[in-house]
Amino acid sequence: MKRTVLTHIHENMGAKMVPFAGYLMPVQFSGLVNEHHAVREAAGLFDVSHMGEFFVKGPEAEQLVQYVTSNDVSKLTIGKIQYSCLPNENGGIVDDLLVYKLNDDEYMLVVNASNLEKDFNWISKHNRFDCELKDHSENMSLLALQGPKAKEILSTLTSANLDDIAYYNFKLGEVAGIQNVIISNTGYTGAGGFELYITNESAELLWNALLRAGEDHGIHPAGLGARDTLRLEKAFCLYGNDIDDQTSPLEAGLGWITKLNTEFVGKEAIMAVKEAGIQRRLVGFEMMDRGIPRHDYPILNAEGEEIGKVTSGTQSPSLNKAIGLGYVKVEYKEPDTEIYIQVRKKQLKARVVKTPFL
Repeated sequence: MKRTVLTHIHENMGAKMVPFAGYLMPVQFSGLVNEHHAVREAAGLFDVSHMGEFFVKGPEAEQLVQYVTSNDVSKLTIGKIQYSCLPNENGGIVDDLLVYKLNDDEYMLVVNASNLEKDFNWISKHNRFDCELKDHSENMSLLALQGPKAKEILSTLTSANLDDIAYYNFKLGEVAGIQNVIISNTGYTGAGGFELYITNESAELLWNALLRAGEDHGIHPAGLGARDTLRLEKAFCLYGNDIDDQTSPLEAGLGWITKLNTEFVGKEAIMAVKEAGIQRRLVGFEMMDRGIPRHDYPILNAEGEEIGKVTSGTQSPSLNKAIGLGYVKVEYKEPDTEIYIQVRKKQLKARVVKTPFL
Protein backbone atom coordinates (compact mmCIF):
# COMPACT_ATOMS: atom_id res chain seq x y z
CA MET A 1 0.00 0.00 0.00
CA LYS A 2 1.49 3.33 -1.07
CA ARG A 3 1.37 6.34 1.22
CA THR A 4 1.42 10.03 0.38
CA VAL A 5 4.04 12.11 2.20
CA LEU A 6 1.20 13.53 4.35
CA THR A 7 -0.18 10.17 5.50
CA HIS A 8 1.42 10.46 8.96
CA ILE A 9 -0.17 13.91 9.42
CA HIS A 10 -3.63 12.59 8.49
CA GLU A 11 -3.20 9.71 10.95
CA ASN A 12 -2.10 12.11 13.71
CA MET A 13 -5.19 14.23 13.01
CA GLY A 14 -7.35 11.15 13.58
CA ALA A 15 -8.46 10.70 9.99
CA LYS A 16 -10.16 7.45 9.05
CA MET A 17 -7.77 5.87 6.52
CA VAL A 18 -8.84 3.47 3.77
CA PRO A 19 -7.17 1.77 0.78
CA PHE A 20 -7.88 3.66 -2.46
CA ALA A 21 -6.22 3.17 -5.87
CA GLY A 22 -3.27 1.45 -4.21
CA TYR A 23 -2.81 4.23 -1.63
CA LEU A 24 -3.74 4.56 2.02
CA MET A 25 -5.93 7.67 1.91
CA PRO A 26 -8.07 9.68 4.36
CA VAL A 27 -11.77 9.08 3.72
CA GLN A 28 -12.85 11.52 6.42
CA PHE A 29 -11.51 13.67 9.26
CA SER A 30 -14.38 15.28 11.23
CA GLY A 31 -17.13 13.52 9.25
CA LEU A 32 -18.24 13.40 5.63
CA VAL A 33 -21.27 15.70 5.96
CA ASN A 34 -19.34 18.24 8.03
CA GLU A 35 -16.52 18.34 5.49
CA HIS A 36 -18.94 18.50 2.56
CA HIS A 37 -20.73 21.57 3.98
CA ALA A 38 -17.39 23.22 4.81
CA VAL A 39 -16.37 23.00 1.13
CA ARG A 40 -19.72 24.32 -0.13
CA GLU A 41 -19.91 27.16 2.41
CA ALA A 42 -16.29 28.02 3.33
CA ALA A 43 -13.26 25.89 2.42
CA GLY A 44 -11.89 22.38 2.54
CA LEU A 45 -8.34 21.12 2.06
CA PHE A 46 -7.79 17.79 0.30
CA ASP A 47 -4.60 15.76 -0.06
CA VAL A 48 -4.92 14.31 -3.56
CA SER A 49 -1.26 13.46 -4.00
CA HIS A 50 -2.22 9.99 -5.24
CA MET A 51 -3.01 11.54 -8.65
CA GLY A 52 -0.44 10.95 -11.39
CA GLU A 53 1.61 13.57 -13.23
CA PHE A 54 3.26 12.78 -16.56
CA PHE A 55 5.42 15.26 -18.44
CA VAL A 56 5.69 15.24 -22.23
CA LYS A 57 8.57 17.31 -23.57
CA GLY A 58 10.17 17.76 -26.99
CA PRO A 59 9.68 19.27 -30.45
CA GLU A 60 6.69 17.00 -31.17
CA ALA A 61 5.13 16.98 -27.70
CA GLU A 62 1.94 18.57 -29.03
CA GLN A 63 1.61 15.91 -31.74
CA LEU A 64 1.78 13.08 -29.20
CA VAL A 65 -0.72 14.67 -26.81
CA GLN A 66 -3.04 15.47 -29.72
CA TYR A 67 -2.86 11.87 -30.97
CA VAL A 68 -3.63 10.17 -27.64
CA THR A 69 -6.29 12.60 -26.33
CA SER A 70 -9.77 13.35 -27.66
CA ASN A 71 -9.83 17.13 -27.18
CA ASP A 72 -8.12 19.65 -29.48
CA VAL A 73 -4.73 20.33 -27.89
CA SER A 74 -3.85 22.88 -30.59
CA LYS A 75 -6.34 25.27 -28.96
CA LEU A 76 -4.25 25.43 -25.77
CA THR A 77 -1.94 28.36 -25.07
CA ILE A 78 0.71 28.44 -22.33
CA GLY A 79 -1.01 28.65 -18.94
CA LYS A 80 -4.22 26.96 -20.05
CA ILE A 81 -5.69 23.57 -19.08
CA GLN A 82 -7.97 21.18 -20.92
CA TYR A 83 -10.20 18.38 -19.67
CA SER A 84 -9.87 15.41 -22.01
CA CYS A 85 -9.83 11.64 -22.24
CA LEU A 86 -7.54 8.94 -23.59
CA PRO A 87 -9.68 6.89 -26.01
CA ASN A 88 -8.79 3.30 -26.89
CA GLU A 89 -8.98 1.72 -30.37
CA ASN A 90 -12.55 0.58 -29.71
CA GLY A 91 -13.69 4.09 -28.78
CA GLY A 92 -13.79 3.34 -25.03
CA ILE A 93 -12.02 5.43 -22.40
CA VAL A 94 -8.60 4.45 -21.08
CA ASP A 95 -8.81 7.35 -18.60
CA ASP A 96 -9.98 10.93 -18.22
CA LEU A 97 -7.30 13.53 -17.52
CA LEU A 98 -6.23 17.17 -17.41
CA VAL A 99 -3.77 18.53 -19.98
CA TYR A 100 -1.62 21.51 -18.92
CA LYS A 101 0.36 23.46 -21.51
CA LEU A 102 3.56 24.43 -19.66
CA ASN A 103 5.52 25.61 -22.71
CA ASP A 104 5.36 25.29 -26.48
CA ASP A 105 7.23 22.00 -26.22
CA GLU A 106 6.08 20.74 -22.79
CA TYR A 107 2.81 19.44 -21.34
CA MET A 108 1.77 18.00 -17.98
CA LEU A 109 -0.87 15.27 -18.01
CA VAL A 110 -2.71 14.69 -14.72
CA VAL A 111 -4.20 11.18 -14.59
CA ASN A 112 -6.09 9.02 -12.11
CA ALA A 113 -4.01 7.08 -9.59
CA SER A 114 -5.85 3.84 -10.32
CA ASN A 115 -4.77 4.04 -13.98
CA LEU A 116 -1.23 5.32 -13.57
CA GLU A 117 0.67 2.37 -14.97
CA LYS A 118 -1.99 1.62 -17.60
CA ASP A 119 -1.98 5.23 -18.83
CA PHE A 120 1.81 5.52 -18.95
CA ASN A 121 2.09 2.30 -20.96
CA TRP A 122 -0.73 3.37 -23.27
CA ILE A 123 0.81 6.76 -24.09
CA SER A 124 4.30 5.20 -24.41
CA LYS A 125 2.92 2.64 -26.88
CA HIS A 126 1.78 5.46 -29.17
CA ASN A 127 4.86 7.65 -28.80
CA ARG A 128 6.32 7.58 -32.29
CA PHE A 129 7.01 11.30 -32.04
CA ASP A 130 10.13 13.35 -31.24
CA CYS A 131 9.40 13.86 -27.55
CA GLU A 132 9.98 12.22 -24.18
CA LEU A 133 7.38 10.98 -21.70
CA LYS A 134 8.34 10.99 -18.00
CA ASP A 135 6.38 9.96 -14.92
CA HIS A 136 6.95 12.40 -12.03
CA SER A 137 4.05 11.09 -9.91
CA GLU A 138 6.27 9.73 -7.12
CA ASN A 139 8.04 13.09 -6.69
CA MET A 140 5.02 15.37 -6.64
CA SER A 141 2.27 16.17 -4.18
CA LEU A 142 -1.08 17.79 -4.93
CA LEU A 143 -3.26 19.75 -2.50
CA ALA A 144 -6.75 20.93 -3.43
CA LEU A 145 -8.03 24.02 -1.62
CA GLN A 146 -11.72 24.15 -2.50
CA GLY A 147 -14.66 26.36 -1.58
CA PRO A 148 -15.89 29.98 -1.77
CA LYS A 149 -13.26 31.16 0.73
CA ALA A 150 -10.36 29.43 -1.09
CA LYS A 151 -9.17 32.54 -2.93
CA GLU A 152 -9.28 34.66 0.22
CA ILE A 153 -7.25 32.07 2.14
CA LEU A 154 -4.68 31.47 -0.60
CA SER A 155 -4.18 35.20 -1.22
CA THR A 156 -2.68 35.56 2.28
CA LEU A 157 0.11 33.14 1.31
CA THR A 158 1.02 34.30 -2.19
CA SER A 159 1.85 37.48 -4.07
CA ALA A 160 0.43 35.94 -7.26
CA ASN A 161 -2.68 37.75 -8.49
CA LEU A 162 -5.28 35.01 -8.12
CA ASP A 163 -7.88 37.12 -9.96
CA ASP A 164 -5.70 36.74 -13.06
CA ILE A 165 -6.03 32.93 -12.96
CA ALA A 166 -9.31 32.19 -14.72
CA TYR A 167 -11.09 28.84 -14.48
CA TYR A 168 -9.01 26.14 -16.20
CA ASN A 169 -5.92 28.34 -16.20
CA PHE A 170 -2.75 28.16 -14.11
CA LYS A 171 0.42 30.05 -13.32
CA LEU A 172 3.68 29.38 -11.51
CA GLY A 173 4.10 31.31 -8.28
CA GLU A 174 5.44 31.38 -4.76
CA VAL A 175 3.10 30.11 -2.04
CA ALA A 176 4.02 30.13 1.66
CA GLY A 177 7.65 30.73 0.69
CA ILE A 178 7.66 27.71 -1.67
CA GLN A 179 8.93 28.52 -5.16
CA ASN A 180 7.52 27.32 -8.49
CA VAL A 181 4.15 26.11 -7.22
CA ILE A 182 1.73 25.33 -10.05
CA ILE A 183 -1.35 27.30 -8.95
CA SER A 184 -4.24 25.82 -10.91
CA ASN A 185 -7.82 27.11 -10.95
CA THR A 186 -9.35 23.64 -11.15
CA GLY A 187 -11.00 21.17 -8.83
CA TYR A 188 -13.38 18.24 -8.54
CA THR A 189 -15.96 19.82 -6.24
CA GLY A 190 -17.71 22.50 -8.28
CA ALA A 191 -17.21 24.84 -5.30
CA GLY A 192 -14.38 26.87 -6.85
CA GLY A 193 -10.82 26.95 -5.59
CA PHE A 194 -7.31 25.95 -6.52
CA GLU A 195 -5.14 22.87 -6.92
CA LEU A 196 -1.49 23.30 -5.92
CA TYR A 197 1.25 21.11 -7.40
CA ILE A 198 4.46 20.98 -5.36
CA THR A 199 7.46 18.74 -4.69
CA ASN A 200 7.03 16.17 -1.93
CA GLU A 201 9.54 18.07 0.22
CA SER A 202 7.21 21.10 0.38
CA ALA A 203 3.94 19.24 0.99
CA GLU A 204 3.91 19.29 4.80
CA LEU A 205 4.86 22.97 4.96
CA LEU A 206 2.08 23.92 2.52
CA TRP A 207 -0.58 21.72 4.18
CA ASN A 208 0.11 23.31 7.56
CA ALA A 209 0.31 26.84 6.14
CA LEU A 210 -3.05 26.50 4.38
CA LEU A 211 -4.80 25.14 7.47
CA ARG A 212 -3.37 27.99 9.59
CA ALA A 213 -4.34 30.61 7.01
CA GLY A 214 -7.86 29.19 6.84
CA GLU A 215 -8.49 28.96 10.59
CA ASP A 216 -10.59 32.14 10.69
CA HIS A 217 -12.40 31.23 7.48
CA GLY A 218 -13.91 27.91 8.54
CA ILE A 219 -11.47 25.63 6.71
CA HIS A 220 -11.68 21.87 7.28
CA PRO A 221 -9.32 19.12 6.19
CA ALA A 222 -11.46 16.91 3.96
CA GLY A 223 -11.28 13.31 2.77
CA LEU A 224 -12.31 11.18 -0.18
CA GLY A 225 -15.84 10.73 1.16
CA ALA A 226 -16.72 14.41 0.82
CA ARG A 227 -14.81 14.58 -2.46
CA ASP A 228 -17.19 11.95 -3.84
CA THR A 229 -20.44 13.56 -2.65
CA LEU A 230 -19.26 16.98 -3.86
CA ARG A 231 -18.34 15.72 -7.35
CA LEU A 232 -21.57 13.75 -7.67
CA GLU A 233 -23.72 16.83 -6.91
CA LYS A 234 -22.00 18.40 -9.93
CA ALA A 235 -22.36 15.18 -11.99
CA PHE A 236 -18.60 14.93 -12.58
CA CYS A 237 -17.67 11.48 -13.85
CA LEU A 238 -15.59 9.10 -11.73
CA TYR A 239 -13.39 6.73 -13.69
CA GLY A 240 -14.20 3.08 -12.95
CA ASN A 241 -17.78 4.00 -12.01
CA ASP A 242 -19.30 6.30 -14.62
CA ILE A 243 -16.73 5.82 -17.40
CA ASP A 244 -14.40 2.96 -18.28
CA ASP A 245 -12.73 1.07 -21.15
CA GLN A 246 -16.14 0.00 -22.50
CA THR A 247 -17.76 3.46 -22.37
CA SER A 248 -17.98 5.77 -25.37
CA PRO A 249 -17.42 9.43 -24.45
CA LEU A 250 -20.55 10.18 -26.50
CA GLU A 251 -22.64 7.92 -24.24
CA ALA A 252 -21.15 9.63 -21.17
CA GLY A 253 -22.11 13.09 -22.38
CA LEU A 254 -18.47 13.92 -23.10
CA GLY A 255 -18.96 14.85 -26.73
CA TRP A 256 -17.76 18.35 -25.81
CA ILE A 257 -14.24 17.00 -25.18
CA THR A 258 -14.32 14.74 -28.25
CA LYS A 259 -13.22 16.83 -31.22
CA LEU A 260 -13.81 14.73 -34.33
CA ASN A 261 -12.02 17.30 -36.53
CA THR A 262 -8.69 16.13 -35.01
CA GLU A 263 -6.84 12.85 -35.49
CA PHE A 264 -6.62 10.64 -32.40
CA VAL A 265 -6.61 7.00 -31.36
CA GLY A 266 -10.10 5.49 -31.61
CA LYS A 267 -11.61 8.33 -33.65
CA GLU A 268 -13.09 5.96 -36.25
CA ALA A 269 -14.78 3.84 -33.56
CA ILE A 270 -16.30 6.94 -31.92
CA MET A 271 -17.51 8.23 -35.30
CA ALA A 272 -19.12 4.84 -35.96
CA VAL A 273 -21.06 5.12 -32.67
CA LYS A 274 -22.19 8.62 -33.63
CA GLU A 275 -23.31 7.53 -37.10
CA ALA A 276 -25.13 4.42 -35.82
CA GLY A 277 -26.86 6.44 -33.11
CA ILE A 278 -26.20 6.26 -29.38
CA GLN A 279 -28.04 3.36 -27.76
CA ARG A 280 -27.61 4.38 -24.12
CA ARG A 281 -26.89 7.59 -22.26
CA LEU A 282 -25.55 8.62 -18.86
CA VAL A 283 -28.29 10.46 -16.97
CA GLY A 284 -28.79 11.98 -13.57
CA PHE A 285 -31.73 10.93 -11.43
CA GLU A 286 -33.17 11.67 -8.01
CA MET A 287 -34.96 9.20 -5.80
CA MET A 288 -38.69 9.70 -5.19
CA ASP A 289 -38.91 6.75 -2.79
CA ARG A 290 -36.59 6.41 0.21
CA GLY A 291 -33.38 4.53 -0.53
CA ILE A 292 -29.80 5.10 -1.66
CA PRO A 293 -28.86 4.05 -5.20
CA ARG A 294 -25.52 2.23 -5.39
CA HIS A 295 -23.11 1.26 -8.15
CA ASP A 296 -24.43 -1.59 -10.35
CA TYR A 297 -28.01 -1.52 -9.02
CA PRO A 298 -30.36 -2.32 -11.95
CA ILE A 299 -32.48 0.50 -13.42
CA LEU A 300 -35.97 -0.60 -14.52
CA ASN A 301 -38.89 0.88 -16.42
CA ALA A 302 -42.48 0.88 -15.15
CA GLU A 303 -42.99 -2.61 -16.60
CA GLY A 304 -40.09 -3.97 -14.55
CA GLU A 305 -37.77 -4.43 -17.56
CA GLU A 306 -34.10 -3.67 -17.00
CA ILE A 307 -33.12 -0.57 -18.98
CA GLY A 308 -29.75 0.24 -17.43
CA LYS A 309 -27.46 0.30 -14.43
CA VAL A 310 -26.58 2.78 -11.67
CA THR A 311 -22.96 3.96 -11.87
CA SER A 312 -22.83 6.34 -8.87
CA GLY A 313 -25.22 7.18 -6.07
CA THR A 314 -25.31 8.92 -2.70
CA GLN A 315 -27.37 10.89 -0.23
CA SER A 316 -26.66 14.49 -1.24
CA PRO A 317 -25.77 16.57 1.85
CA SER A 318 -26.55 19.85 0.06
CA LEU A 319 -29.93 18.77 -1.36
CA ASN A 320 -30.88 16.37 1.44
CA LYS A 321 -32.08 13.80 -1.07
CA ALA A 322 -30.68 10.68 -2.71
CA ILE A 323 -29.22 11.22 -6.20
CA GLY A 324 -27.42 9.11 -8.74
CA LEU A 325 -25.94 8.70 -12.20
CA GLY A 326 -26.57 5.75 -14.46
CA TYR A 327 -26.77 4.56 -18.05
CA VAL A 328 -30.24 4.03 -19.50
CA LYS A 329 -31.54 3.14 -22.94
CA VAL A 330 -31.62 6.37 -24.91
CA GLU A 331 -35.43 6.54 -25.01
CA TYR A 332 -35.45 7.01 -21.21
CA LYS A 333 -32.92 9.88 -21.07
CA GLU A 334 -35.31 12.87 -21.00
CA PRO A 335 -35.81 14.81 -17.72
CA ASP A 336 -38.90 13.82 -15.71
CA THR A 337 -38.89 10.28 -17.14
CA GLU A 338 -40.02 7.91 -14.41
CA ILE A 339 -37.61 5.06 -13.69
CA TYR A 340 -37.17 2.52 -10.91
CA ILE A 341 -34.05 1.47 -9.02
CA GLN A 342 -33.90 -2.13 -7.87
CA VAL A 343 -32.64 -2.11 -4.29
CA ARG A 344 -32.46 -5.74 -3.20
CA LYS A 345 -36.03 -7.01 -3.76
CA LYS A 346 -37.67 -3.58 -3.86
CA GLN A 347 -38.29 -1.37 -6.88
CA LEU A 348 -37.91 2.24 -5.77
CA LYS A 349 -39.29 5.09 -7.83
CA ALA A 350 -36.93 7.73 -9.22
CA ARG A 351 -37.02 10.35 -11.96
CA VAL A 352 -34.48 11.52 -14.51
CA VAL A 353 -33.35 15.12 -13.88
CA LYS A 354 -31.09 17.63 -15.56
CA THR A 355 -27.51 17.73 -14.34
CA PRO A 356 -25.67 19.13 -12.52
CA PHE A 357 -27.90 18.43 -9.54
CA LEU A 358 -26.65 21.56 -7.75
